[in-house]
Amino acid sequence: MFKKLATRALSTPALSTPALSAALLVAATAAALTPASASAVSAPLSHARITTHFDLAKGQTPENIALAPDGAAYVTLAAGRQIAEISPKGTIRVLATLPEPADGGVHTPVLGFPLTVGIVRAHDGTLYFLYATGTSDLTGVWRLRPGGEPERIAALPADGLPNGLALDASTHTLYVTDSVLGTIWSVPTTGGTPTAWSTAPELASTGFLGANGLKIHRGAVWATNLDKGTILRIPIRHDGRAGAVRTEATGLTGIDDFAFTGHGDQLLAALNGPSEIALVRPDGSHSIVLTQADGLQNPTSVALRGDTVYVLSAAYVTAKDPNLLRAHLDD
Repeated sequence: MFKKLATRALSTPALSTPALSAALLVAATAAALTPASASAVSAPLSHARITTHFDLAKGQTPENIALAPDGAAYVTLAAGRQIAEISPKGTIRVLATLPEPADGGVHTPVLGFPLTVGIVRAHDGTLYFLYATGTSDLTGVWRLRPGGEPERIAALPADGLPNGLALDASTHTLYVTDSVLGTIWSVPTTGGTPTAWSTAPELASTGFLGANGLKIHRGAVWATNLDKGTILRIPIRHDGRAGAVRTEATGLTGIDDFAFTGHGDQLLAALNGPSEIALVRPDGSHSIVLTQADGLQNPTSVALRGDTVYVLSAAYVTAKDPNLLRAHLDD
């Protein structure tokens, strides 16, 4: 997440002055970073096309994505406080709308309004997702079983901003980045009291949002830091505790979420402000493989199913066309 929420802030009179000021600053930064170049579709991506358009007026600002084996995709619609299913044909079906906090969410840290954020899917179809409201009764990790109703299974600090979510199926553990508190939390999938798994200084923000995107990959927790433009790797030790942090890549301005391509540690990263997708190689170098000319509108997350790449764009700053884009990953 990042600059995406700036447009919502600018158009919502109920937001506090600090939230509005932050949004203005973010929007200005994003505008300065928006590329003017033509399409940058290049190896290893091809055949980029938009397959689903969301309704910005309904708060359909897609934030995070989880894929299912049957071809469906599950997304959080941040400003709408919703969980939705996207069919293989691109049809949107809202599965749940989260309760609005009593204060309207104006005390949500940094952003000033409530939002649904990270999402993952377990093998049995259960969805786990995050909700940030700035209130102690709603902020935390939520669960939605097939055919059921959403329920909170773990409370997280109301003065934080839970953002990225990852599932380690082998240990039945959920990991959560907190972009304000600079923390990675761990929570059992059964719920309960969260543990501050890592509070390493590399996770901290420098004034806006720090730890953001999150994945489990090859025995380690990988996270992005939006403010610092970095990708971090934290080994999971044999006793389950966090190992030493290693910075794997730098210079990724506005980095949000990411996904591994299946080729070792190579990954695709969403650069929110510049409206770009970067291919990040194992040596930390990167190149731009998608831009706004391909349909990106402040991309928030990336996922892969086989050789198909899914990219969500929330259009929080461009305010034009929140969408789901698909592309082919070439060998």
